[in-house]
Amino acid sequence: MSNKRSIGVLLFEGFELLDVFGPLEMYGMAADHFDIRLVCEHGGVIASRQGPKSIVDCSFCDAKGFDLLLVPGGPGTRHEVGNQVLLDWLKDQSQRATLVTSVCTGSALLAKAGVLDGVHATTNKMAFDWVTSQSSLVQWEKQARWVEDGKFFSSSGVSAGIDMSLAVIAQLISPKLADQVATFAEYEWHRDPSWDPFAKLHGLVGD
Repeated sequence: MSNKRSIGVLLFEGFELLDVFGPLEMYGMAADHFDIRLVCEHGGVIASRQGPKSIVDCSFCDAKGFDLLLVPGGPGTRHEVGNQVLLDWLKDQSQRATLVTSVCTGSALLAKAGVLDGVHATTNKMAFDWVTSQSSLVQWEKQARWVEDGKFFSSSGVSAGIDMSLAVIAQLISPKLADQVATFAEYEWHRDPSWDPFAKLHGLVGD
């Protein structure tokens, strides 16, 4: 019997490539510990914002509960916030999951679904105003590389998802393994979740 933790990755038309495959590169380097599945509403092939397409493993109907849920961002989120089927699926899956994670504007989908009510969370600083308009019940953090609040991890824009995923590996498995993964990837891991020069760049905080 496998002791791997299952990761369910939500895809939709117009998802951001690095939001998905940055974290998955990290989890994939710890393949003894994680089993990754790509999921979308109807199954089949889904195009990213950048063009390359992914073949998903299952549709919403076929997807079982996952230990870890990963919700990416991308311009497609602006359409999907009006997709009640997707929002209902996220709410159901979030209740089942041990950890719920989002990258970039993926937190807008979780917020719209009511998953983040009362939760501290962050998002892409360039899209901060739009994302935070999806729910006033979330405790939005203006300056953060990523935010951990209970079972919820949310990260800032695009590359921040890599830092967040390493923090998840450190928590679920061990800090040593997270360090090994970062080293193997030749990635300079920002371990401080408060490191966020982009909040100032986009005028969310002062000097």
